[in-house]
Amino acid sequence: MGTAVLLAAAGVSRAYGERVALRTVRLDVARGELVALMGPNGSGKSTLLRIAAGRDRPDTGTVLLDGAPMAENDPRVRARVAVVADTPSWYPDLTVRQHLELVAVGHGADRGRIDAVLRELRLEAHGGSVPGALSSGQLQSLLLAAALIRPRDLLVLDEPEQRLDPGARRRLADVVRAEGARGTAVLYATHHRELALAAHRVVLMEDGAVVADGPADEVLAREEA
Repeated sequence: MGTAVLLAAAGVSRAYGERVALRTVRLDVARGELVALMGPNGSGKSTLLRIAAGRDRPDTGTVLLDGAPMAENDPRVRARVAVVADTPSWYPDLTVRQHLELVAVGHGADRGRIDAVLRELRLEAHGGSVPGALSSGQLQSLLLAAALIRPRDLLVLDEPEQRLDPGARRRLADVVRAEGARGTAVLYATHHRELALAAHRVVLMEDGAVVADGPADEVLAREEA
């Protein structure tokens, strides 16, 4: 795990009308660090992820990527941050392989990695399939594959285990660990203990605030006690 801070969020708050989604949150993520956000629905995890990825702006506080302000439309951010969001989207007329080729061309990535990513996510038999022919779990794997094709220093995942069966969730945990080993920072929200244990740290959220932040096994043990 790296030690240099890649993502730094300080004093971040966000409200939507009268609903307060985040309450003065601080979060640092180092290069190569795996950080899992946990907490009940409505605790602020998705809002924090959107802000961390530059897809939403905080009402107060700052979010920095390598010391510079985070903004989704900044070419520097687009070149370094890959996201699997909570609102999936795809092109209904493009095959799985065509999706990945489009992402690779758009981001100047190595198209030669497409076969390896398809194998890693068990999609090699579905490269010629359109989204409508895929199961819900395979669609989720397609979204993750599109993120893994891109160049990235930071990977942001919002409940990436959605619609995955237990075997696919175990493979996802392996993917997360491999990303960290390559030096990619991964910030992700999850409800699954197995996936949370793949992280170096678990950040527990409740009512828009961080209520625990520490080594994954220690935070999860306290929650289960």
